[in-house]
Amino acid sequence: MTIDNADLQAKARDHLWMHFARQSVMTEGPGVPIIVKGEGHHIWDSHGKRYLDGLAGLFVVNAGHGRRRIAQAAAKQAEELAFFPLWSYAHPSGIEAADRIANLAPGDLNHVFFSSGGGEAVETAFKLAKHYWKLQGKPTKHKVISRAIAYHGTTQGALAITGLPVMKHMFEPVTPGGFRVPNTNYYRAEESGFGGGTPEEFGLWAADRIEQMIQFEGPETVAAVFLEPVQNAGGCFPAPAGYFQRVREICDRYDVLLVSDEVICAFGRLGHYFGAQAYNYQPDMITFAKAVTSGYAPLGGTIVSDRVYEPFAHGDMSFPHGYTFGGHPVSAAVALENLDVFEEEKLLERVRENSPIFRATLEKLLDLPIVGDVRGDGYFFGIELVKDKVTKETFDDDESERLLRGFLSKALFDAGLYCRADDRGDPVIQLAPPLTIGPAEFDEIEQILRSVLTEAWNRL
Repeated sequence: MTIDNADLQAKARDHLWMHFARQSVMTEGPGVPIIVKGEGHHIWDSHGKRYLDGLAGLFVVNAGHGRRRIAQAAAKQAEELAFFPLWSYAHPSGIEAADRIANLAPGDLNHVFFSSGGGEAVETAFKLAKHYWKLQGKPTKHKVISRAIAYHGTTQGALAITGLPVMKHMFEPVTPGGFRVPNTNYYRAEESGFGGGTPEEFGLWAADRIEQMIQFEGPETVAAVFLEPVQNAGGCFPAPAGYFQRVREICDRYDVLLVSDEVICAFGRLGHYFGAQAYNYQPDMITFAKAVTSGYAPLGGTIVSDRVYEPFAHGDMSFPHGYTFGGHPVSAAVALENLDVFEEEKLLERVRENSPIFRATLEKLLDLPIVGDVRGDGYFFGIELVKDKVTKETFDDDESERLLRGFLSKALFDAGLYCRADDRGDPVIQLAPPLTIGPAEFDEIEQILRSVLTEAWNRL
Protein backbone atom coordinates (compact mmCIF):
# COMPACT_ATOMS: atom_id res chain seq x y z
CA MET A 1 0.00 0.00 0.00
CA THR A 2 1.37 3.35 -1.05
CA ILE A 3 0.96 6.13 1.52
CA ASP A 4 0.68 9.71 0.28
CA ASN A 5 1.41 11.57 3.51
CA ALA A 6 0.82 15.03 2.09
CA ASP A 7 -2.58 14.04 0.72
CA LEU A 8 -3.62 12.49 4.02
CA GLN A 9 -2.46 15.55 5.97
CA ALA A 10 -4.51 17.81 3.72
CA LYS A 11 -7.63 15.66 4.12
CA ALA A 12 -7.14 15.48 7.88
CA ARG A 13 -6.72 19.24 8.09
CA ASP A 14 -9.88 19.86 6.09
CA HIS A 15 -12.19 17.20 7.51
CA LEU A 16 -10.94 15.22 10.53
CA TRP A 17 -11.83 16.39 14.03
CA MET A 18 -9.50 14.58 16.42
CA HIS A 19 -10.49 13.59 19.97
CA PHE A 20 -8.98 15.35 23.00
CA ALA A 21 -6.62 17.17 20.66
CA ARG A 22 -5.77 20.65 19.50
CA GLN A 23 -6.86 21.01 15.91
CA SER A 24 -4.25 23.73 15.50
CA VAL A 25 -1.57 21.07 15.05
CA MET A 26 -3.14 20.58 11.61
CA THR A 27 -4.52 24.01 10.81
CA GLU A 28 -1.50 26.01 12.03
CA GLY A 29 1.20 23.41 12.64
CA PRO A 30 3.12 20.73 10.81
CA GLY A 31 0.33 18.17 10.83
CA VAL A 32 -0.59 15.11 12.86
CA PRO A 33 1.40 11.85 13.13
CA ILE A 34 -0.33 9.26 10.95
CA ILE A 35 0.01 5.65 12.08
CA VAL A 36 -0.34 3.17 9.24
CA LYS A 37 0.76 -0.22 10.56
CA GLY A 38 1.08 -2.28 13.74
CA GLU A 39 2.92 -5.54 14.36
CA GLY A 40 3.47 -7.05 17.79
CA HIS A 41 4.37 -4.20 20.13
CA HIS A 42 5.52 -1.83 17.37
CA ILE A 43 3.74 0.72 15.18
CA TRP A 44 4.85 2.52 12.01
CA ASP A 45 4.01 6.01 10.81
CA SER A 46 3.33 7.23 7.28
CA HIS A 47 7.05 7.98 6.78
CA GLY A 48 7.98 4.37 7.55
CA LYS A 49 9.49 5.07 10.98
CA ARG A 50 9.02 2.41 13.66
CA TYR A 51 8.03 3.09 17.29
CA LEU A 52 7.63 0.97 20.40
CA ASP A 53 3.97 1.17 21.42
CA GLY A 54 4.29 2.03 25.09
CA LEU A 55 0.57 2.66 25.56
CA ALA A 56 -1.01 -0.29 23.70
CA GLY A 57 -2.77 2.27 21.47
CA LEU A 58 -4.77 3.67 24.39
CA PHE A 59 -4.55 0.94 27.05
CA VAL A 60 -6.21 -1.30 24.45
CA VAL A 61 -4.03 -3.58 22.30
CA ASN A 62 -3.10 -6.01 25.08
CA ALA A 63 -2.57 -8.97 22.75
CA GLY A 64 -0.39 -6.89 20.43
CA HIS A 65 -0.85 -5.62 16.89
CA GLY A 66 -1.15 -7.64 13.69
CA ARG A 67 -2.91 -10.74 15.04
CA ARG A 68 -4.15 -12.25 11.78
CA ARG A 69 -6.19 -14.93 13.54
CA ILE A 70 -8.23 -12.25 15.30
CA ALA A 71 -8.76 -10.38 12.03
CA GLN A 72 -9.82 -13.64 10.42
CA ALA A 73 -12.31 -14.32 13.22
CA ALA A 74 -13.86 -10.92 12.50
CA ALA A 75 -14.05 -11.63 8.76
CA LYS A 76 -15.62 -15.04 9.31
CA GLN A 77 -18.30 -13.61 11.59
CA ALA A 78 -19.02 -10.74 9.17
CA GLU A 79 -19.58 -13.25 6.39
CA GLU A 80 -22.05 -15.24 8.48
CA LEU A 81 -23.86 -12.43 10.31
CA ALA A 82 -22.42 -8.96 10.02
CA PHE A 83 -24.94 -7.30 12.32
CA PHE A 84 -27.97 -7.91 14.46
CA PRO A 85 -28.94 -6.02 17.62
CA LEU A 86 -29.40 -7.44 21.09
CA TRP A 87 -32.79 -5.73 21.32
CA SER A 88 -35.20 -8.58 22.16
CA TYR A 89 -33.15 -10.91 19.94
CA ALA A 90 -29.75 -12.52 20.34
CA HIS A 91 -27.00 -14.08 18.25
CA PRO A 92 -24.51 -16.89 18.99
CA SER A 93 -21.34 -14.78 19.32
CA GLY A 94 -23.04 -12.38 21.72
CA ILE A 95 -24.32 -15.25 23.86
CA GLU A 96 -20.96 -17.03 23.87
CA ALA A 97 -19.06 -13.83 24.70
CA ALA A 98 -21.40 -13.05 27.60
CA ASP A 99 -20.98 -16.59 28.91
CA ARG A 100 -17.20 -16.47 28.60
CA ILE A 101 -16.86 -13.08 30.31
CA ALA A 102 -19.28 -13.92 33.11
CA ASN A 103 -17.41 -17.15 33.85
CA LEU A 104 -14.16 -15.18 34.13
CA ALA A 105 -15.66 -12.53 36.41
CA PRO A 106 -15.41 -12.90 40.20
CA GLY A 107 -18.20 -14.12 42.45
CA ASP A 108 -21.81 -13.77 41.33
CA LEU A 109 -21.16 -11.29 38.52
CA ASN A 110 -23.10 -13.44 36.08
CA HIS A 111 -24.89 -11.04 33.73
CA VAL A 112 -23.31 -9.02 30.92
CA PHE A 113 -24.92 -5.92 29.39
CA PHE A 114 -22.93 -5.04 26.28
CA SER A 115 -22.12 -1.57 25.00
CA SER A 116 -19.84 -0.18 22.29
CA GLY A 117 -17.17 1.20 24.62
CA GLY A 118 -16.10 2.20 28.09
CA GLY A 119 -17.97 5.47 28.55
CA GLU A 120 -21.18 3.72 27.57
CA ALA A 121 -20.43 0.94 30.06
CA VAL A 122 -20.09 3.50 32.87
CA GLU A 123 -23.26 5.25 31.71
CA THR A 124 -25.02 1.87 31.86
CA ALA A 125 -23.83 1.22 35.42
CA PHE A 126 -24.93 4.71 36.52
CA LYS A 127 -28.42 4.33 35.07
CA LEU A 128 -28.77 0.76 36.28
CA ALA A 129 -27.88 1.74 39.85
CA LYS A 130 -30.61 4.40 39.83
CA HIS A 131 -33.17 2.02 38.33
CA TYR A 132 -32.27 -0.76 40.76
CA TRP A 133 -32.83 1.38 43.84
CA LYS A 134 -36.16 2.64 42.55
CA LEU A 135 -37.26 -0.97 42.18
CA GLN A 136 -36.17 -1.55 45.78
CA GLY A 137 -38.52 1.19 46.95
CA LYS A 138 -35.63 3.61 47.59
CA PRO A 139 -36.08 6.26 44.88
CA THR A 140 -33.94 8.87 46.66
CA LYS A 141 -30.79 6.76 46.23
CA HIS A 142 -29.42 8.41 43.08
CA LYS A 143 -26.07 10.02 44.04
CA VAL A 144 -22.70 8.51 43.15
CA ILE A 145 -19.30 8.92 44.78
CA SER A 146 -15.98 8.76 42.93
CA ARG A 147 -12.43 9.95 43.53
CA ALA A 148 -10.66 13.21 42.80
CA ILE A 149 -9.04 13.45 39.35
CA ALA A 150 -10.51 10.06 38.33
CA TYR A 151 -11.66 9.75 34.71
CA HIS A 152 -14.81 7.72 34.05
CA GLY A 153 -15.99 8.95 30.66
CA THR A 154 -17.35 11.94 28.77
CA THR A 155 -21.10 11.42 28.36
CA GLN A 156 -23.20 13.74 30.50
CA GLY A 157 -23.79 10.95 33.02
CA ALA A 158 -20.25 9.57 33.09
CA LEU A 159 -18.94 13.13 33.25
CA ALA A 160 -20.81 13.57 36.54
CA ILE A 161 -18.68 10.72 37.92
CA THR A 162 -15.42 11.97 36.39
CA GLY A 163 -13.32 13.89 38.92
CA LEU A 164 -11.55 16.28 36.53
CA PRO A 165 -13.13 19.74 36.82
CA VAL A 166 -11.41 21.08 33.69
CA MET A 167 -13.20 18.46 31.59
CA LYS A 168 -16.60 19.66 32.80
CA HIS A 169 -16.48 23.42 32.63
CA MET A 170 -17.68 23.74 29.05
CA PHE A 171 -20.50 21.22 29.49
CA GLU A 172 -22.02 22.21 32.80
CA PRO A 173 -24.49 21.69 34.22
CA VAL A 174 -23.76 17.96 33.93
CA THR A 175 -26.02 15.26 35.31
CA PRO A 176 -26.44 16.02 39.02
CA GLY A 177 -25.44 13.67 41.79
CA GLY A 178 -21.66 13.23 41.50
CA PHE A 179 -19.52 13.69 44.62
CA ARG A 180 -15.76 13.41 45.04
CA VAL A 181 -13.47 11.99 47.74
CA PRO A 182 -9.63 11.80 47.96
CA ASN A 183 -7.87 9.30 45.71
CA THR A 184 -5.11 6.88 46.72
CA ASN A 185 -2.09 8.95 45.62
CA TYR A 186 0.23 8.15 48.53
CA TYR A 187 2.98 10.33 47.05
CA ARG A 188 0.77 13.38 47.72
CA ALA A 189 -1.20 12.00 50.64
CA GLU A 190 -0.53 14.99 52.89
CA GLU A 191 -1.97 17.34 50.27
CA SER A 192 -5.20 15.30 50.50
CA GLY A 193 -5.41 15.95 54.24
CA PHE A 194 -3.81 12.75 55.52
CA GLY A 195 -1.85 13.37 58.69
CA GLY A 196 0.93 10.90 57.94
CA GLY A 197 1.57 7.17 58.31
CA THR A 198 2.09 4.00 56.31
CA PRO A 199 0.53 3.33 52.91
CA GLU A 200 -1.88 0.92 54.60
CA GLU A 201 -2.94 3.58 57.11
CA PHE A 202 -3.39 6.04 54.28
CA GLY A 203 -5.54 3.53 52.40
CA LEU A 204 -7.87 3.10 55.37
CA TRP A 205 -8.02 6.88 55.83
CA ALA A 206 -8.91 7.34 52.14
CA ALA A 207 -11.58 4.62 52.33
CA ASP A 208 -13.06 6.27 55.41
CA ARG A 209 -13.50 9.47 53.42
CA ILE A 210 -16.05 7.52 51.35
CA GLU A 211 -17.96 6.69 54.53
CA GLN A 212 -17.76 10.32 55.56
CA MET A 213 -19.22 11.47 52.23
CA ILE A 214 -22.04 8.94 52.50
CA GLN A 215 -22.81 10.32 55.95
CA PHE A 216 -22.62 13.91 54.71
CA GLU A 217 -25.06 13.28 51.86
CA GLY A 218 -27.23 10.77 53.74
CA PRO A 219 -27.11 7.00 53.03
CA GLU A 220 -30.69 7.15 51.82
CA THR A 221 -29.49 9.29 48.85
CA VAL A 222 -26.31 7.43 47.76
CA ALA A 223 -26.70 4.79 45.04
CA ALA A 224 -23.15 3.71 44.22
CA VAL A 225 -19.42 4.21 44.60
CA PHE A 226 -17.35 4.12 41.38
CA LEU A 227 -13.67 3.18 41.72
CA GLU A 228 -10.91 2.02 39.36
CA PRO A 229 -8.66 -0.75 40.73
CA VAL A 230 -5.70 1.43 39.71
CA GLN A 231 -6.74 5.01 39.06
CA ASN A 232 -5.61 6.16 35.63
CA ALA A 233 -5.89 9.96 35.58
CA GLY A 234 -3.18 11.56 37.67
CA GLY A 235 -0.77 8.77 36.85
CA CYS A 236 -1.55 5.24 38.00
CA PHE A 237 -2.58 5.35 41.65
CA PRO A 238 -2.66 1.80 43.07
CA ALA A 239 -4.70 1.12 46.18
CA PRO A 240 -2.84 0.27 49.40
CA ALA A 241 -3.53 -3.12 50.98
CA GLY A 242 -6.86 -3.16 52.80
CA TYR A 243 -8.37 -0.20 50.94
CA PHE A 244 -10.90 -2.05 48.83
CA GLN A 245 -11.83 -4.39 51.67
CA ARG A 246 -12.69 -1.36 53.84
CA VAL A 247 -14.66 0.20 50.94
CA ARG A 248 -16.64 -3.02 50.55
CA GLU A 249 -17.45 -2.99 54.27
CA ILE A 250 -18.61 0.63 54.03
CA CYS A 251 -20.81 -0.06 50.99
CA ASP A 252 -22.41 -3.02 52.76
CA ARG A 253 -22.93 -0.99 55.95
CA TYR A 254 -24.85 1.77 54.16
CA ASP A 255 -26.49 -0.34 51.43
CA VAL A 256 -24.54 1.25 48.57
CA LEU A 257 -23.49 -0.51 45.35
CA LEU A 258 -19.78 -0.81 44.56
CA VAL A 259 -18.89 -0.40 40.87
CA SER A 260 -15.40 -1.39 39.76
CA ASP A 261 -14.60 0.66 36.66
CA GLU A 262 -12.18 -1.59 34.80
CA VAL A 263 -12.28 -0.12 31.33
CA ILE A 264 -8.47 0.00 31.54
CA CYS A 265 -7.65 -2.54 34.25
CA ALA A 266 -9.64 -5.56 32.98
CA PHE A 267 -8.26 -8.24 30.68
CA GLY A 268 -4.68 -8.49 31.72
CA ARG A 269 -3.45 -4.99 32.46
CA LEU A 270 -2.84 -5.98 36.12
CA GLY A 271 -2.04 -9.62 35.41
CA HIS A 272 -5.60 -10.85 36.01
CA TYR A 273 -8.76 -10.87 33.97
CA PHE A 274 -10.21 -8.29 36.35
CA GLY A 275 -8.62 -5.79 38.69
CA ALA A 276 -11.06 -6.81 41.43
CA GLN A 277 -9.34 -10.20 41.38
CA ALA A 278 -5.90 -8.58 41.61
CA TYR A 279 -6.96 -6.65 44.74
CA ASN A 280 -9.30 -9.32 46.14
CA TYR A 281 -12.61 -7.47 46.43
CA GLN A 282 -16.12 -8.24 45.23
CA PRO A 283 -17.95 -5.44 43.40
CA ASP A 284 -21.64 -5.34 42.51
CA MET A 285 -20.83 -4.30 38.93
CA ILE A 286 -17.73 -4.23 36.73
CA THR A 287 -17.40 -2.03 33.66
CA PHE A 288 -15.03 -3.10 30.89
CA ALA A 289 -14.05 -2.27 27.30
CA LYS A 290 -10.71 -1.69 25.51
CA ALA A 291 -8.67 -4.90 25.93
CA VAL A 292 -11.64 -7.31 25.81
CA THR A 293 -11.04 -7.28 22.03
CA SER A 294 -7.49 -5.88 22.13
CA GLY A 295 -8.96 -3.11 19.99
CA TYR A 296 -9.59 -5.25 16.91
CA ALA A 297 -13.26 -4.23 17.14
CA PRO A 298 -15.12 -1.90 19.53
CA LEU A 299 -16.82 -3.56 22.52
CA GLY A 300 -17.63 -2.66 26.10
CA GLY A 301 -19.95 -3.91 28.77
CA THR A 302 -21.21 -3.91 32.33
CA ILE A 303 -21.09 -7.14 34.34
CA VAL A 304 -23.88 -7.24 36.90
CA SER A 305 -24.31 -9.28 40.08
CA ASP A 306 -27.20 -11.66 40.68
CA ARG A 307 -28.50 -9.25 43.30
CA VAL A 308 -28.73 -6.28 40.94
CA TYR A 309 -30.03 -8.39 38.05
CA GLU A 310 -32.75 -10.20 40.03
CA PRO A 311 -35.56 -7.57 39.93
CA PHE A 312 -35.23 -7.34 36.14
CA ALA A 313 -35.61 -11.10 35.62
CA HIS A 314 -39.36 -11.36 36.21
CA GLY A 315 -42.68 -10.41 34.68
CA ASP A 316 -42.92 -7.35 32.49
CA MET A 317 -39.85 -5.61 33.92
CA SER A 318 -37.16 -4.36 31.52
CA PHE A 319 -34.20 -1.97 31.64
CA PRO A 320 -35.04 0.77 29.08
CA HIS A 321 -31.50 1.28 27.90
CA GLY A 322 -29.27 0.04 25.10
CA TYR A 323 -26.96 0.79 22.18
CA THR A 324 -27.32 -0.12 18.54
CA PHE A 325 -23.82 -1.59 18.35
CA GLY A 326 -23.67 -2.98 21.88
CA GLY A 327 -22.59 -6.63 21.64
CA HIS A 328 -22.04 -6.35 17.89
CA PRO A 329 -21.67 -9.91 16.53
CA VAL A 330 -18.30 -9.17 14.89
CA SER A 331 -16.96 -7.55 18.06
CA ALA A 332 -18.20 -10.44 20.19
CA ALA A 333 -16.48 -12.96 17.88
CA VAL A 334 -13.28 -10.92 18.12
CA ALA A 335 -13.49 -10.92 21.93
CA LEU A 336 -13.75 -14.72 21.98
CA GLU A 337 -10.70 -15.12 19.74
CA ASN A 338 -8.77 -12.53 21.73
CA LEU A 339 -9.44 -14.40 24.97
CA ASP A 340 -8.24 -17.60 23.30
CA VAL A 341 -4.93 -15.83 22.59
CA PHE A 342 -4.69 -14.73 26.21
CA GLU A 343 -5.13 -18.30 27.41
CA GLU A 344 -2.91 -20.04 24.87
CA GLU A 345 0.00 -17.64 25.30
CA LYS A 346 -0.44 -17.24 29.06
CA LEU A 347 -0.34 -13.46 28.80
CA LEU A 348 -1.70 -12.90 32.30
CA GLU A 349 0.99 -15.10 33.79
CA ARG A 350 3.54 -13.16 31.72
CA VAL A 351 2.41 -9.88 33.28
CA ARG A 352 2.53 -11.24 36.82
CA GLU A 353 6.02 -12.67 36.25
CA ASN A 354 7.47 -9.59 34.58
CA SER A 355 5.76 -6.76 36.47
CA PRO A 356 8.41 -6.61 39.25
CA ILE A 357 11.13 -6.41 36.57
CA PHE A 358 9.24 -3.64 34.75
CA ARG A 359 8.88 -1.69 38.00
CA ALA A 360 12.55 -2.14 38.97
CA THR A 361 13.67 -1.00 35.51
CA LEU A 362 11.54 2.16 35.65
CA GLU A 363 12.65 2.89 39.22
CA LYS A 364 16.19 3.34 37.89
CA LEU A 365 14.86 6.70 36.64
CA LEU A 366 14.49 7.90 40.25
CA ASP A 367 18.10 9.01 40.11
CA LEU A 368 17.05 11.80 37.72
CA PRO A 369 16.25 15.16 39.39
CA ILE A 370 13.02 15.52 37.39
CA VAL A 371 11.53 12.15 38.47
CA GLY A 372 9.64 12.34 41.75
CA ASP A 373 7.75 9.06 41.84
CA VAL A 374 7.30 5.78 39.96
CA ARG A 375 4.06 3.95 40.73
CA GLY A 376 1.58 1.48 39.33
CA ASP A 377 0.95 -2.23 39.02
CA GLY A 378 1.05 -4.99 36.41
CA TYR A 379 1.93 -3.44 33.05
CA PHE A 380 0.52 -0.06 34.09
CA PHE A 381 2.92 2.57 35.44
CA GLY A 382 3.11 6.31 35.90
CA ILE A 383 6.24 8.44 36.31
CA GLU A 384 5.54 11.74 38.08
CA LEU A 385 7.71 14.70 37.13
CA VAL A 386 8.67 17.38 39.66
CA LYS A 387 10.69 20.59 39.88
CA ASP A 388 12.07 19.68 43.31
CA LYS A 389 12.41 16.10 44.59
CA VAL A 390 12.74 17.18 48.23
CA THR A 391 9.68 19.42 48.41
CA LYS A 392 7.74 17.56 45.67
CA GLU A 393 7.07 20.94 44.06
CA THR A 394 5.25 20.44 40.78
CA PHE A 395 5.21 22.52 37.63
CA ASP A 396 2.89 25.46 37.12
CA ASP A 397 0.55 25.63 34.14
CA ASP A 398 3.01 27.51 31.92
CA GLU A 399 5.82 25.09 32.73
CA SER A 400 3.56 22.08 32.12
CA GLU A 401 2.55 23.55 28.79
CA ARG A 402 6.18 24.09 27.80
CA LEU A 403 7.43 20.77 29.24
CA LEU A 404 4.70 18.29 28.36
CA ARG A 405 3.06 19.64 25.25
CA GLY A 406 5.89 21.76 23.97
CA PHE A 407 8.68 19.22 24.38
CA LEU A 408 8.16 15.83 26.05
CA SER A 409 5.38 14.29 23.98
CA LYS A 410 7.08 15.05 20.67
CA ALA A 411 10.58 14.28 21.94
CA LEU A 412 9.57 10.84 23.25
CA PHE A 413 7.81 10.07 19.98
CA ASP A 414 10.79 11.26 17.95
CA ALA A 415 13.00 9.00 20.09
CA GLY A 416 10.90 5.98 19.08
CA LEU A 417 8.52 5.63 22.04
CA TYR A 418 4.78 6.21 21.84
CA CYS A 419 3.46 6.87 25.34
CA ARG A 420 1.47 9.51 27.18
CA ALA A 421 2.58 12.74 28.80
CA ASP A 422 -0.45 13.66 30.89
CA ASP A 423 -1.15 16.72 33.05
CA ARG A 424 -4.76 16.09 34.05
CA GLY A 425 -3.37 15.90 37.58
CA ASP A 426 0.29 16.50 38.31
CA PRO A 427 2.54 16.01 35.23
CA VAL A 428 3.17 12.30 34.58
CA ILE A 429 4.36 9.99 31.86
CA GLN A 430 2.13 6.93 31.55
CA LEU A 431 3.14 3.50 30.29
CA ALA A 432 0.74 0.67 29.49
CA PRO A 433 2.34 -1.42 26.72
CA PRO A 434 1.02 -4.59 25.08
CA LEU A 435 1.26 -7.60 27.36
CA THR A 436 3.64 -9.25 24.89
CA ILE A 437 6.70 -7.18 25.85
CA GLY A 438 9.41 -8.27 28.27
CA PRO A 439 12.69 -7.25 29.92
CA ALA A 440 14.45 -6.30 26.67
CA GLU A 441 11.69 -3.79 25.87
CA PHE A 442 11.65 -2.54 29.47
CA ASP A 443 15.32 -1.63 29.07
CA GLU A 444 14.63 0.09 25.76
CA ILE A 445 11.83 2.14 27.31
CA GLU A 446 14.02 3.13 30.26
CA GLN A 447 16.86 4.27 28.02
CA ILE A 448 14.59 6.42 25.86
CA LEU A 449 12.94 7.96 28.92
CA ARG A 450 16.32 8.63 30.55
CA SER A 451 17.65 10.44 27.52
CA VAL A 452 14.56 12.57 26.92
CA LEU A 453 13.92 13.39 30.59
CA THR A 454 17.54 14.46 31.03
CA GLU A 455 17.16 16.86 28.12
CA ALA A 456 13.84 18.10 29.54
CA TRP A 457 15.50 18.93 32.85
CA ASN A 458 18.25 20.81 31.10
CA ARG A 459 15.62 22.89 29.29
CA LEU A 460 13.93 24.11 32.48
